[in-house]
Amino acid sequence: MTEKEKYYIDLYKKANKMIGDKTPLKKDCGTVCGGACCKGDSDTGMLLFPFEETSLTVKEKDGVRLAVCEGHCSRSERPLSCRIFPFFPYVTAKGKIKVIPDIRGVNVCPLVSHFSEVKFDRGFLWRVKKVGRLLYADEACRDFLCETAREIDSILSIME
Repeated sequence: MTEKEKYYIDLYKKANKMIGDKTPLKKDCGTVCGGACCKGDSDTGMLLFPFEETSLTVKEKDGVRLAVCEGHCSRSERPLSCRIFPFFPYVTAKGKIKVIPDIRGVNVCPLVSHFSEVKFDRGFLWRVKKVGRLLYADEACRDFLCETAREIDSILSIME
């Protein structure tokens, strides 16, 4: 194993530990939608962060690596995107981390489309922000966070 591989394995272990067993709601959010984000279909998946490895099937779509599941997995082996969904540690134009609902998940997660009506677990949101700050310190992850934030900006501008 190279030093780079070890570095990223350790980085994501630390990020995953920060999230811990927290979820967006104080209850299993899968009860709201029947676990829609975990259904696992051939056309969707969860983005992998730079150099993130997973035991799930990985496919590439439009140059982006996605983790795909069969509708269930070992929770301890989920990629970071699954752990923080439906939120994203968004990088503002001033380089600050702000936790926002990930608009890219609006067709999958009812929590995104009903964001203003839902009481989210503040501890979970705080942890997502903390993970965002951790990843922002790494150049490849910072680039990924910034690129994704601009993608989200683009989607939001189309929706206006």
